Amino acid sequence: MESAASVVLVHGAFADGSAWGRVIPLLQAQGLEAIAVQNPLTSLEEDAAHVQRAIDRAKGPVVLVGHSWGGAVITQLGAQEKVRALVYVAAFAPGAGQSPNDTLKPYPPSPGLSAVSVDKAGYLHLTPGALAKNFAQDLPAAETALLAATQGPCKAACFATRVTAAAWESKPSWYVVATRDRMLPPAFLRDTAKRIGARTVEVDSGHVPHASQPRAVAAVIVEAAQAA
Repeated sequence: MESAASVVLVHGAFADGSAWGRVIPLLQAQGLEAIAVQNPLTSLEEDAAHVQRAIDRAKGPVVLVGHSWGGAVITQLGAQEKVRALVYVAAFAPGAGQSPNDTLKPYPPSPGLSAVSVDKAGYLHLTPGALAKNFAQDLPAAETALLAATQGPCKAACFATRVTAAAWESKPSWYVVATRDRMLPPAFLRDTAKRIGARTVEVDSGHVPHASQPRAVAAVIVEAAQAA
């Protein structure tokens, strides 16, 4: 008898694995193994290697969940046999040969991306004010201050890196659209979900619905796990 599904959770830029802290107990309550990856946010190759190790140690068939930049990572890795489904949460889902930046080109700059800062090493970060206003505007001030202090700066070059595979072409996909997203335009999110043929669920939230609306996001992941 096959094991229950395992859920591998892949965070995006300006975050770490703890971003899934409100979703994980909801998944575990459904009997699902949950593994939150701690990505270095240094390159597609290095992030993918971290996610691959999580896939390898997962006990059951895997549902890959990617938020924001994490969507590019699961797109790169998700075609393998052990992965049964993909869940994109306000995420990039490039086609083979595309970078995240390529997919954003037709859209006007968002308020959040326009407010991103870059350091001399080429890493992107958000000031506490920019994070509170654009990344997690629907969370309490004390929580956005904590997110700002613990954020994971992301190498800018990540977003210009082209994926070499597009797992959504061969795997069933779900997509959570954050309707008040100020980092990635909601129109971009809706168009991405349509382009990849995903089952789409809209959530009234900013860019981190897994923090502000964890039950809604967990419900989508559970549905994908049951289908897998």
